Amino acid sequence: MELADYCRRTGLFVEQVKEWRAISIQAHEKKLTENIRTDRALRDAKNKLRELEKELKRKDKALAEAAALLILREKFNALW
Repeated sequence: MELADYCRRTGLFVEQVKEWRAISIQAHEKKLTENIRTDRALRDAKNKLRELEKELKRKDKALAEAAALLILREKFNALW
């Protein structure tokens, strides 16, 4: 009843308001779906970044160890 009264006062049709409401709800649901998809992609990207950072740290440690061993071998060879 309130909708019909409002429409009469503003010069609108009830069907128009219902259609606008349906369009608004549909757009909102579409936006929610897009946000969920975007959130999922962002979470996946963050996980991938974390994995790559771990791998980089591991490789940096291995490189530092190899460099230290190389220096020690050069010093050992220089002594003999």
